[in-house]
Amino acid sequence: MTIHDFSSHRDLSNRVQAAVRHAVVGLESEVEACLAALLAGGHVLLEGPPGVAKTLLARALAVALGCRFGRVQFTPDLMPADVTGTSVFHPGDGLFRFQPGPVFAQVLLCDEINRAPAKTQAALLEAMQEGAVTVDGVRHALPRPFFVLATMNPIEHEGTYPLPEAQLDRFLFKLLIGWPPPAVEERILAEAHGRTPLSQPAELGVRAVTTPDELTALAAAIEDIVVREDLPAYVVRLLGVTRASGSLVLGASPRAGVMLLRASKARAALQARDYVTPDDVKALFLPALRHRVMLDPAEELEGATADGVLGRILSSVEVPR
Repeated sequence: MTIHDFSSHRDLSNRVQAAVRHAVVGLESEVEACLAALLAGGHVLLEGPPGVAKTLLARALAVALGCRFGRVQFTPDLMPADVTGTSVFHPGDGLFRFQPGPVFAQVLLCDEINRAPAKTQAALLEAMQEGAVTVDGVRHALPRPFFVLATMNPIEHEGTYPLPEAQLDRFLFKLLIGWPPPAVEERILAEAHGRTPLSQPAELGVRAVTTPDELTALAAAIEDIVVREDLPAYVVRLLGVTRASGSLVLGASPRAGVMLLRASKARAALQARDYVTPDDVKALFLPALRHRVMLDPAEELEGATADGVLGRILSSVEVPR
């Protein structure tokens, strides 16, 4: 393929950004990251305090992508069957029939995912890894594309549970959404005070600007993005330093490196390039790894963060020219 073949990916990004902007002020980089994750076949975890538009971003994205939307509000009493679905007995013919749960969507919003216990959080694991769920011994395939956007409050907030490491590893990116800059917050207040609290993204002007078929085709096209021969070695050096760092008790796995390179290919496509650069890897290093490494408790008590440690690692490893 040539670079001109990827202009449609950049056009997709522009269209989705313009559509989401009707409902969400700011968060352009988060929208871009979500698109890269979707095209790379991954999922996204959005972490931030309540009230910073995590849920609104997910809902607006689903509308703009033209995909079937599902939502699960995670609570302490949520059961796995509430996510995957269950077999329901029909007395008329004396048979059990499978009633699909909200996971049978193309864009699934898992709201406040860390407010449910680990057993229910793990109900998503098979769906995110295999693109299917098994209920009563029967495997049910999920629709394509299948993209999970999960929101979570910071773990120190009351009523939250830590996510299992295996489930965290299934998220391609963990995006941190903090307080907006004052100028952006002024725009939010100026635009939002005239909306009703129950306004839906479609009522705010968000429209579908693509289709599931187009998304599937664009995702398949990133396989043709060229990865320079020296980039895998660069990623391996980065991963090796995370494993040797005294500030981390758990470094990044080979799967983290695979997904980082795959996401870098999607980022290149969204910028209409047919090749990956070291800047793609550097731009996605933190969101792709911050949830896959574990900070040493002593370092955490001293105020260190995973982002801070990873940032130092990124700056210490020589970048290919």
